[in-house]
Amino acid sequence: MTAPLFAGFLLGLSLILPIGAQNAFVLRVGLRGEHVLAVCLTCALSDALLILAGVSGFAQLSARVPWAETVLLYGGAAFLIAYGARSFVAAFKSESLRPSDVAQTGLGRVVLTCLALTWLNPHVYLDTVVLIGSISTQFDEGKALFATGAMLASFTFFFSLGFGARLLKPLFARPVTWRILDIAIGLIMWATAARLLLSDGSV
Repeated sequence: MTAPLFAGFLLGLSLILPIGAQNAFVLRVGLRGEHVLAVCLTCALSDALLILAGVSGFAQLSARVPWAETVLLYGGAAFLIAYGARSFVAAFKSESLRPSDVAQTGLGRVVLTCLALTWLNPHVYLDTVVLIGSISTQFDEGKALFATGAMLASFTFFFSLGFGARLLKPLFARPVTWRILDIAIGLIMWATAARLLLSDGSV
């Protein structure tokens, strides 16, 4: 009876583990201690909603709204390019390198950025709505457990990443480490944007 739950958890974890724009953002928020709970909840609940939509058969509706894919593609790419540029600029601003020396960003701004990184990324829909939704059809009676397992994977991962980042704080006590992180985040954002634009509109 627990097989669908375990299968959903493993699939969800395997899809979310690869480092991406969203994960890099959560890591940085965790290191700075900025609204970590709100960000982790936003990411996990967003995933849960998308997984629920996929398992409920929402993926079939994408064919009825062909323009939505294009909007997500270019809107997401534009946002990632802008956020990547912001990370590169932050890497060379000494006042932005140490969280103890910087005023925290407002909760609304942090959550909106998190929502944009989540909902403007077409690959998120591919992983959650399409892939998890299609695989869930293999579990006729255990579909709800499969979806629950995938959702648990998201909650486990994001809360572990967000709150576990504090363990790396000694490493980030040096400004040069923050520079490296910001540059890495910028590269991840731009690489993700390039992957979207080079996909020729196909997620």
